[in-house]
Amino acid sequence: MKFIQSFQNTVMLIVIVCVVTIGIALILASILSREKVVCKGLFRVIFYVPNVLSIVVISAIFSAIYDAKNGMLNSLLSIFRGGKEPIYWLGDQKIVLFSIAGAMVWQAIGYYMVMYMASISSVPESLYENASLEGASKIRQFFDITIPLIWQNIRTTLTFFIIGSINMSFLFVRVMTSGGPDGSTEVFLSYMYKQAYTNSSYGYGMSIGVVVFIFSFALSAIVNLITRRDPVEL
Repeated sequence: MKFIQSFQNTVMLIVIVCVVTIGIALILASILSREKVVCKGLFRVIFYVPNVLSIVVISAIFSAIYDAKNGMLNSLLSIFRGGKEPIYWLGDQKIVLFSIAGAMVWQAIGYYMVMYMASISSVPESLYENASLEGASKIRQFFDITIPLIWQNIRTTLTFFIIGSINMSFLFVRVMTSGGPDGSTEVFLSYMYKQAYTNSSYGYGMSIGVVVFIFSFALSAIVNLITRRDPVEL
């Protein structure tokens, strides 16, 4: 059933994109905030630029990158794969959803990285110095100091990102694959759009919209419940 498939695709994209984006954003924010990196300002701008671009533009860029015949990705991989059959990033049902997820991650990382950098900058440096004197590694400091002290910010951004991913997935799917191949990238909102405006099933389309609203609300409530912790005070 197409509706069930669109539900599964939506959940899969939310999980993959949220976990990868938040994880990479936290790591980059920690490195750029605490390590001695040359041209930190330049890296901030570079990572943030995708968030300024239109999603339609980003989708077009990645569609060109993923192009099976002339795309940059296959051209690079051909160095290692020789003359093998090109990979159809947007045509293979097994990998197309991951291809879209890659574009969504690239678009969002910079925004959340900047938000986490602002939070990390408020953590007293003395905590890290004391931890270093105690022999704690950088990784241990990241998980025992940085994460707990900015957890409320992570929790808030995670909730907003989950809701935003539902909207973003529609735009990326609409431009890059239109739900294909054979409905393998259909998501909640793209399926609703087709039912309401292509098949003229307005009642069915609006019913899907209600389900999307309830799903978004319920998922946000569940995430808030799961991630609830007692605030860490300095």
